[in-house]
Amino acid sequence: MTNRLTTAFSHGPALVAFITAGDGDTAANLDALVAGGADVIELGMPFTDPMADGPAIQAANIRALGNSTTTADVLAIATAFRERHPEVPLVLMGYANPMIRRGPEWFGDALEAAGVDGVICVDLAPEEDEDLGPALRERGISLIRLATPTTDDARLPRVLDGSGGFLYYVSVAGITGKQSAAIDSIEANVSRIKAHTDLPVAVGFGVREPEQAEAIARVADGVVVGSAFIDLVEKHGKNAPEHLRELTARLAKAVHSARKASE
Repeated sequence: MTNRLTTAFSHGPALVAFITAGDGDTAANLDALVAGGADVIELGMPFTDPMADGPAIQAANIRALGNSTTTADVLAIATAFRERHPEVPLVLMGYANPMIRRGPEWFGDALEAAGVDGVICVDLAPEEDEDLGPALRERGISLIRLATPTTDDARLPRVLDGSGGFLYYVSVAGITGKQSAAIDSIEANVSRIKAHTDLPVAVGFGVREPEQAEAIARVADGVVVGSAFIDLVEKHGKNAPEHLRELTARLAKAVHSARKASE
């Protein structure tokens, strides 16, 4: 089935850009990412215990919660984004508690109404798919799973079963924004994963510079950047959009140059 996510990855490597909802002027920040050339937007749902995230995104969660950002606010941000950007894929990323506390059917209905394309639930294991997966898939919303360097060939089929949109390969065994993996390791693991699936594989964790993004885009289907954008939101506040747009443009140019090289 063709949708916004499959289209985004259909022309070569894509730039996936993440920011946290409620941290700064989220609408303006999202618009800046799109203007800079991001192919897919990830919008973080603030949570009190973001265990997979490093200091930058943890701080963004704290700032967003300090601004009293609720799930209803995140959904309103998503709805307004879809109205402004009807063709840009939007993925919500976060933790299970805010997603399932009112029931998966409620969450699925809310995402469908908001025009959300996919969900990354960091702490929902494949064995717990029934808690969220069916409700999303019934509504045409992709449940995007994560794989890590420790996800071996025996585990991969379980991770991939029911997954959609793309597979998010976490290139280091750790938290966001703290370290980056060697390109040889990324290439080997992406190749191994792609032997098991036709889904695009996007690589994240520790990607900050265009040079890193270009190297990864030559061996993967997408590059995910988050902490580098979050740092700009923290540093520049209301003036963050111009800085986000500039960094996104440099990263997008690097990722898309790998796309052109492969054509």
